[in-house]
Amino acid sequence: MGWAIPSPAHAQDSAEIQRELAAMRAQMKAMEGRIETLEGQLGAANARADAATQAARNAEQSAAESASVAAAAKETAAKAASATPPAPAGNPSSSQSPIQVVWKGAPEFRSDNGWSFKPRGRLQVDVGAVNAPSGLDPAASNHLGVSTELRRAYLGFDGTMPGGFGYRFEVDLANSSVVINDMYLTYKAGKNVTLALGNQKPNTGLEDMTSDLFTSFMERASFVGAFGFERRVGLNAQYLGKTVLVQGGVFSDDPNSLNNDYDKSWSMDGRVVAMPQVAGGTLHLGGSVHWRTLNDSIPSVTYQSRPFIHTTDLRLLSAPVSDARNELGLGLEAAWIKGRFHATSETYWQKVRRVGFADPTFNGGYAEVGYMLTHDDTPYKAGVFERIRPHDGFDKGGLGAVQLNVRYDWLNLNDAGIVGGREQTAGISALWIPTDYVRFILNYGHIWVKDSPVLVNGTDSDYGVDSFGMRAQFDF
Repeated sequence: MGWAIPSPAHAQDSAEIQRELAAMRAQMKAMEGRIETLEGQLGAANARADAATQAARNAEQSAAESASVAAAAKETAAKAASATPPAPAGNPSSSQSPIQVVWKGAPEFRSDNGWSFKPRGRLQVDVGAVNAPSGLDPAASNHLGVSTELRRAYLGFDGTMPGGFGYRFEVDLANSSVVINDMYLTYKAGKNVTLALGNQKPNTGLEDMTSDLFTSFMERASFVGAFGFERRVGLNAQYLGKTVLVQGGVFSDDPNSLNNDYDKSWSMDGRVVAMPQVAGGTLHLGGSVHWRTLNDSIPSVTYQSRPFIHTTDLRLLSAPVSDARNELGLGLEAAWIKGRFHATSETYWQKVRRVGFADPTFNGGYAEVGYMLTHDDTPYKAGVFERIRPHDGFDKGGLGAVQLNVRYDWLNLNDAGIVGGREQTAGISALWIPTDYVRFILNYGHIWVKDSPVLVNGTDSDYGVDSFGMRAQFDF
């Protein structure tokens, strides 16, 4: 057996294998390092995932705890709110609604909690002239001719309060003195029922209950002034439905008279009006009853009237009634209003009960028709005439509204041996209303007087008188 010596080719192959094995060992070493790196990165990633999971669990637990705390706080706040009394009036809190302003001739301030406030006022300036026969009693003739009068100068405010209450306060400053006009508190007792307590009109009639801002002549009918219609302090209730109005109240006297503690007169006054739609217009039919006891505080009453305008103090009719105990008044009223046209009439009887003498009954009334010469309507609502609002007013570049009215008026103060006189008046008026709150009036009346206590030439009690008047007014 012999030894063989490796050939050169075999040695070369062995060296090549060694190099490949070395390269493979180097690659395996590199792969081992890479695996260690990846394992380290995987461990870090797992650690971060575990931390994120724990953080999520902690956040969920914190959110649950926060919700529980919030619910408890809400319940505590609700209990505190229910136990805290409301803030007193005049001390508004930040939670109250903001003030809203609406313009109605003057700013009206409102809030959502029921409060509102609006200033109000009016000014009426009259110029008038009375022409009577020469030879009139000298004391009376001094009141003839042209004169100027600040007829009304009202200032006041009105509004509402929470709980269904309302208020109005208004005074007249026209005669350089302060006279209380409207002064009352109202309460909305139901959808159709309103109560009023204070100085107010005692449910008289259509023209007297209509505001003097909206009358068709400068002055109301002669019987309104003659029978002493005025505001009085009392409690009144009103029911207003769609086609019916019922008013009734108990009243004492006017605020000025109540300054005397011996004035103990009082009255009950009621009025009912139906307002159905008839022939395309509104038919107004109404009546009123008035009973007033003087309670010996007023031993006599005097019924008298001016000659169609108020700028003169002349009274051509005057009926003093002594030993008066009480008054009973009955009124009837009717009207029909459709678009531009209106027709209206009233009559009123005043009976005076006396002690030891016959009881006189006096009467007065009027009938009137009117028509808007412009394309405007005659407004009527809730038993009275309302404000005429021109469709094309001065503020809109138009002429305004124009209305023409004619009237027959009568008053009879003769009865039961009392001769206070009789008069009949034919009147005409023209109204120009340039804007909602401005009005001008021209009116003329011829008066036929009979049995007047104011004589001409000392003997003649029957004669004619002419009256002319002009008014400028505005209100807010």
